[in-house]
Amino acid sequence: MRMTKYSRKRALNVSVRIDLAEEAKEFGTNVSAVLERALEQEHREKRRERWRAENRHAIEAWNEWIDENGIPFAELRPW
Repeated sequence: MRMTKYSRKRALNVSVRIDLAEEAKEFGTNVSAVLERALEQEHREKRRERWRAENRHAIEAWNEWIDENGIPFAELRPW
């Protein structure tokens, strides 16, 4: 299996509430997998917010152009 930067792992020390740690052990929960999914979702939102902030001026300029000129090729839209 070829390793990529996304398949490599790094050990982290995390702290969780005792009750959650005990339940995770009881249920056989893969805490690392749960943490990875949660981080992916959290970071997806943060990347989206960052992209919107970085591109705000371009989006505003495009919206102004649409307001002034209309939607390009609108006559070709079937709806």
